[in-house]
Amino acid sequence: MINSNKLHATTSLQKPQAVHFGAGNIGRGFIGLMLTKSNYDVTFVTRNKKKISELQQRNEYPVNLASQYKERIIVKNVTAVSSQNKNAIAKHIAKANLITTAVGVSNLPNIASKIALGICHRLQINNTEPLHIIACENAIQSSTKLKKSVYEHLPKEYHEKASRFVAFPNTVVDRIVPTKHHIDPLEVTVEPYYEWVIDRSAMLEGLPPIKGVQLVDSLEAFIERKLFTVNTGHCSIAYLGYLNGYTTIHEVMTDPKLLTNIKKVMQETGDMLIEKHDFDEQEHIQYIHKTLKRFANPYLTDDIVRVGRSPIRKLSINDRLVRPTLLTYNLGLDVSNLINALATALLYDHDEDPEALELKQAIQKHTIHEVIVKYLGIPSTHPIHQRIARKYLKFKDTYSVTN
Repeated sequence: MINSNKLHATTSLQKPQAVHFGAGNIGRGFIGLMLTKSNYDVTFVTRNKKKISELQQRNEYPVNLASQYKERIIVKNVTAVSSQNKNAIAKHIAKANLITTAVGVSNLPNIASKIALGICHRLQINNTEPLHIIACENAIQSSTKLKKSVYEHLPKEYHEKASRFVAFPNTVVDRIVPTKHHIDPLEVTVEPYYEWVIDRSAMLEGLPPIKGVQLVDSLEAFIERKLFTVNTGHCSIAYLGYLNGYTTIHEVMTDPKLLTNIKKVMQETGDMLIEKHDFDEQEHIQYIHKTLKRFANPYLTDDIVRVGRSPIRKLSINDRLVRPTLLTYNLGLDVSNLINALATALLYDHDEDPEALELKQAIQKHTIHEVIVKYLGIPSTHPIHQRIARKYLKFKDTYSVTN
């Protein structure tokens, strides 16, 4: 539990303040950029000592847009604190309008105690300005999950007051930010396209506006459209491309045969989304076309191993492959190409990816059926289970994979 007696009062500032957990490419190239464009001062929380030093000294960093115009933006009004310095983080949270995260959904519990400490400090000094905490992760209801973890660390005497002045609206974020090595450790390259949608129904009054953010009353359709079109399509490209010897997403997009397969995957999820959410069919077809064009961006070099990394997480039952497959199947729609995508993911065995190695070892030690039950959460009695297993064995033979 938090020892709140160690904290001291902090005065609030007029300019909007944001605390962002994670100083990776998404944090700098998307969230930080968007917030500073909206007049926020942004404090990054990270364990990377080099980035902390650079951000504290320079208070700015460059962002490159991957397009023919080669636009370069200097992001200003930024600094950083160490993720190990809980009291410093708490003081920033005490005066903040907004907390955002881009640390990976599995890491949200690891930052919850630090956020709880900041909320505790904030309420102690009677700062009743609304605080919004938004987890910008590639998962459904990430902010809700973070809230649960935060409240586990927040002393119970603060729960009621926190419920009135702290909000955890869910969100959907979309921007391709590939891993690209620059001489400048803060420099980042991003695609021009972006989408940031926030659930307005879970917000409080008084959040300083963020330019480019769309507020909606129901987020589920937006989240599923993004996850099951962009994320499903993206990782399907990665796993299929990996098996065919490619190293970048762009290379796969120039292969007509593989591109046809990817389109079929996105058409299957599209059929499900159209039926489930009553999307306009032509509008969703255009959304798919736009997404494919983003993947094919010749100015964006995105490695297959980045997009395909952490296959165990991506194969989990509520993530981008299994969930849309089951939703589509339950509507009585075709899932043949989604099953192909699942099988290729099970064959992803990149030797520098810990999850890929764990998956490979599990398949070698057990049967593919046991792996499908354990990692995909699909029981052996489910018709989809048998189809995935058969396709896995077929592809294993076709691509001469040794696992």
